Amino acid sequence: MSEESGRRTFAPVVLVGLAATAAAAVAGHKPMLEVSDAELGKLGLQSAVGQGVARAEFPLAGALALVAIACWGVLLVMRGRARQVLAALAALSAGGVFAVLLIGGFVQKSDARTDIADNLGLSVIADQLPLTWTPWFWVAFAASVVSVAAAVSAVLYAPQWPEMGSKYDAPTSHDAPTSHDAKGAETPAEERTSLDLWKSMDEGDDPTEDPSH
Repeated sequence: MSEESGRRTFAPVVLVGLAATAAAAVAGHKPMLEVSDAELGKLGLQSAVGQGVARAEFPLAGALALVAIACWGVLLVMRGRARQVLAALAALSAGGVFAVLLIGGFVQKSDARTDIADNLGLSVIADQLPLTWTPWFWVAFAASVVSVAAAVSAVLYAPQWPEMGSKYDAPTSHDAPTSHDAKGAETPAEERTSLDLWKSMDEGDDPTEDPSH
């Protein structure tokens, strides 16, 4: 891929990555599995409606998504190899979100059903409890897939992306002039205030000396 075409991927990849990861972070802090209010009513558990006891959450998914967002944010202001490292971390974090949802929502769904049944006092019929995925689960699941794809793309294309100019860097001790140098270079001795003259003498400067010599 040419450098020009690589540069054109910067905005789309970053925007898609941030949007997908943000969606995963929001959805990841919502209930993932639940027994619907209608099913609770059929079971004679109207008192449990809206109490949150018939829901299962995966907080680790939300936490990992926040890590991925942080990686995207820092990636924007970094250069070179550091960008690829951060993109790789974002991909790993988003992959972690996907893994948590895959395991919790499919592989260990029966464990969540058992926990909810215990909360409802229905342990004897835990196997028959009608547990379903919430819309938030599918939002997080899809967003995690897109986030992984965007982060992997960032790893591949980051070397061709534009970088912030060095003028935005914090000044170093070599670049920043001292107050003494600035005053000596910019202000003639006859225009300095008494305080400036006292400071100059305190720093070992001779205020009567012509700074142009």
